[in-house]
Amino acid sequence: MFRPERLVEKKSTLFSIVVTGVIAILALPIIIPHLLHGYHLAHIFLHVGGITLAVFISTLAIFAYYRLRTRRLLLSAVAFTNFIAAEIVLLVDATWPSIYDVGGMSFAEVGHLLTFVTLGLLALGVFRND
Repeated sequence: MFRPERLVEKKSTLFSIVVTGVIAILALPIIIPHLLHGYHLAHIFLHVGGITLAVFISTLAIFAYYRLRTRRLLLSAVAFTNFIAAEIVLLVDATWPSIYDVGGMSFAEVGHLLTFVTLGLLALGVFRND
């Protein structure tokens, strides 16, 4: 019988599912239109790889929190989930530069701010005494 908890035990299977899912979701709107754009495609794949790793690590952190229920793991799970948001914002900015702005800030600045928040949350999780 299939159980989702078994996916976390086999990390290679989970990683394969995450890579396939992220590429399948992003293929039509982002990857395929930029296939012939050379280094721009490399920049896009850099962010696709970041999203893939962030989703994989977030999934592992969420399942670890579900098992152990510590605040350190909760902060780590929130941090990696926040990193998914940062990478999505940076991917949108790399794909369609200077189209989207949030108030007076460009999307690149928002992405970097979210990355900084991720580092802060990870630091809180590391230095927290539970």
